[in-house]
Amino acid sequence: MPEPLKRDPKAPKFLEITIKDSDGKVWSSVFAHPKDFSSGSVGYYVSEKITNPESAERYQCGLSFTLIGSKPKM
Repeated sequence: MPEPLKRDPKAPKFLEITIKDSDGKVWSSVFAHPKDFSSGSVGYYVSEKITNPESAERYQCGLSFTLIGSKPKM
């Protein structure tokens, strides 16, 4: 796998993401950790199951944050 075209030297070790509903009630906080994606890009990724505090129904949450311009030229 080729090296990414760039990395962010000031990127934090992780991102904390707070998920709120339209009324501002917090459903969950999740942590996205650094990831080297199979495409060659770099960024952050998290996949978690979160629960609706009102109904107790569970949801699958997947988020990725990709550094723009990090994908190597193939």
